[in-house]
Amino acid sequence: MSIKSKIVIFLFSFGILTSCEKEETPTERNPNLPENVIDENEDPVDEAIEVESFVYNGLNEIYLYKEDVPELADNYFSTTTEKTEFLAEASSPESLFDDLTADFDRFSFITDDYNELEERFEGMSGATGIKYGIGQISNSDFVFGFIRYVLPGTSADEAGLTRGTVFTEIDGQQLTSSNFMELISQDSFSINVAYVQENQIIVTDQVVNLTDDAYTENPVYIAKTLNIDGRKIGYLMYNGFTASFDDDLNAVFAEFQANGVTDLVVDLRYNGGGSVQSAVDLASMITGQFEGEIFMQEQWNDKYQTYYEAQNPEALLNRFEGNVRSGSSINSLNLSEVYVLTSRSSASASELIINGLDPYITVNQIGDRTAGKFQASVTLYDSDDYTREGASENHTYAMQPLVFKSINVDGNSDYINGLQPDVEYIEDLNNLGVLGEPSEPLLEIAINSILGRTSISKTKVNRMEIKLLGESGMNNADFQKMYIDRIPAVIQ
Repeated sequence: MSIKSKIVIFLFSFGILTSCEKEETPTERNPNLPENVIDENEDPVDEAIEVESFVYNGLNEIYLYKEDVPELADNYFSTTTEKTEFLAEASSPESLFDDLTADFDRFSFITDDYNELEERFEGMSGATGIKYGIGQISNSDFVFGFIRYVLPGTSADEAGLTRGTVFTEIDGQQLTSSNFMELISQDSFSINVAYVQENQIIVTDQVVNLTDDAYTENPVYIAKTLNIDGRKIGYLMYNGFTASFDDDLNAVFAEFQANGVTDLVVDLRYNGGGSVQSAVDLASMITGQFEGEIFMQEQWNDKYQTYYEAQNPEALLNRFEGNVRSGSSINSLNLSEVYVLTSRSSASASELIINGLDPYITVNQIGDRTAGKFQASVTLYDSDDYTREGASENHTYAMQPLVFKSINVDGNSDYINGLQPDVEYIEDLNNLGVLGEPSEPLLEIAINSILGRTSISKTKVNRMEIKLLGESGMNNADFQKMYIDRIPAVIQ
């Protein structure tokens, strides 16, 4: 799990555990006490292992897979001195975090700068403007990048780059499977311009300089109403469940209402997820007739699950709502059927939309299978109750551990291999199409289905076969993450 420890991140401020006191690790012990008795008068935590103590205590408290990590068992250490020595042996907070998270956990992470993390979850970041994939042609060593879409108002937009543009070099260096991550992670760089034609990459002489400027991305990338054969079809390309843009999303559904939309296509093919609450809101906008019904249930570690089931079972339930978090009434379409476009980049909250709606309405999934992420995380700060308020002034570490898995009302979860589409279609670099246009292949399949027309057969497409090595955002802490902004308190 070394990848997790190397990620430098940025996160949104979340409240958590308003009364869970963290155990302090002492540096000295009263020799008159039995070894298995904790001396409440011992000195506070040594600053040298302050962060390590935070890491251990937080994971011991709330980590979803606590039972899979022997060292996190409440009775693992027989004395506090033993625990102190264990923490002191860690080479860094990151290495300790990796050692204390389950081998199969690809999504929990730690950051040494929660200020950047908070900005990231507000949608703020630097951006050259290209949202890309990195591919390797099958049965070859040839690696290249391809642009999926361009952010408006960025250097890429100003340079005239468009969806489908290909690049084989960064700063004059040919991309390889071993160097692409380092090259593409630079703040500013140049790319050569190429394109795909009949499964061949055609390289031009054009070179474009891209700069990494401060940027806040609105996840509502495209929203339009298509009037086709007398049907009002809404199309929404939504690229991230970003809490600060919930009102923008709600405004889109007000427009759909005003336009008389009767059919809806939600494009989540490049949406790696985000806020659980935003997902609940979107599901409520698509429907509306199920307000108060259970959209998703939560499954926590044994300690938390037992407490909630006994003391506050409602805390485990996420219900369809009538208002967004700002208090505005949700604009709902009351649909009984929806079309969702997906790819292997569709993760977490995007998958939650499909899985949560499936028991209630017909969800037609078109594209490729999804990533397979059904767990949610929350931010832990180094404070008495793990909230941002009162966080240690000695460091800026924060953790984002998985804390629960999502389960729909029918009990479906654990889709580790992703959610399989009803109609499979993998994007073809020869014909990516223009996003939002009825002729764009995935949208065309959805429209044909709505209108009862014959859909494209994947067997008729002679596409360039590639292996996806990476994509934009893959080094960011919020990549394919689903998170909550707060959890109910546990009274101890």
